[in-house]
Amino acid sequence: MPDPLQQIQSLKKRMQQSIIGQEGVIDRLLIGLLANGNLLVEGLPGLAKTRAIKAMAKNLEADFSRIQFTPDLLPSDVTGTEVYHQSGGTGTFRFEKGPIFANIVLADEINRAPAKVQAALLEAMEERQVTVSGTTHKMDPLFMVMATQNPVEQEGTYPLPEAQMDRFLMHILITYPPVEDEVKVIDLVRREERSALSDAMQPDKTAKTATESAAPVPQAALFDARAEIANIHVSDAIARYMADLVYATRTPELYSEDLARWIEIGASPRASIALDKCGRTHAWLAGRDYVDPTDIQAIAADVFRHRLTLTFEADGDGVSPDKVVDEIVRNVALT
Repeated sequence: MPDPLQQIQSLKKRMQQSIIGQEGVIDRLLIGLLANGNLLVEGLPGLAKTRAIKAMAKNLEADFSRIQFTPDLLPSDVTGTEVYHQSGGTGTFRFEKGPIFANIVLADEINRAPAKVQAALLEAMEERQVTVSGTTHKMDPLFMVMATQNPVEQEGTYPLPEAQMDRFLMHILITYPPVEDEVKVIDLVRREERSALSDAMQPDKTAKTATESAAPVPQAALFDARAEIANIHVSDAIARYMADLVYATRTPELYSEDLARWIEIGASPRASIALDKCGRTHAWLAGRDYVDPTDIQAIAADVFRHRLTLTFEADGDGVSPDKVVDEIVRNVALT
């Protein structure tokens, strides 16, 4: 039987068959899954945000739910609500679970719904439970929220509050693929269209193909992987390095004049926890049983970019959060 790392690598290969030119995004999705965190995925339209998340859910033994966030959505549309059932002359209220009760929840275009709907996710994301009418309902052991948002078309949207942004383990950016990969994307979609037409014309072939397809990666492999990641060694020097990186966001004046001009509010302790979780997961995926500085530096931008509040001066100068993170990494030494 394959070990957990082999099974996760198999999941990665299957995702790569559906997603072209987004190697880093696939790695970050797997890190979020293994680190038991929630992810915020941001990118322009058509860059396979939803496709990448669905590709992971399809190849994993898990229930998948997609919630399309719109301005008229209600909190009960997400969490579920008490419904009155009448039978035999008597009636009772029963809780009907909403789409949040799945293993992997895609919150599509999360910034298109008002704050009260966004807040409906908070308890589930942090405590892994939902409370409705005074009753608490636990989520499954495997549960994560993957939210997407579009950086353009900000008219009619509701920016995520800082409290909710901080609950995302990582903020993943998806950029345009290289032109060579775009050619492969065209070919992939063309082949998928041909396959869909062929299946529609030959219904028997559809059933056969579904039977012959590889079985999804079981949840047990995921939990076994998490157990191994929990035992990845983190030295005292690496732990201090992570803490120093977070401390630099809070006292930027001690590190450089540029950082002092750019950072208004630094990262919370959740950033330190996220660096530790993601760093250990990055090391495990690389086949190592210890964390080194390259693991922390590889995921630093994804952990920090949504946790830093930049000054008006930084915004005016066009300084991005990623540039600020690069400056922090450059100035903080491993002691």
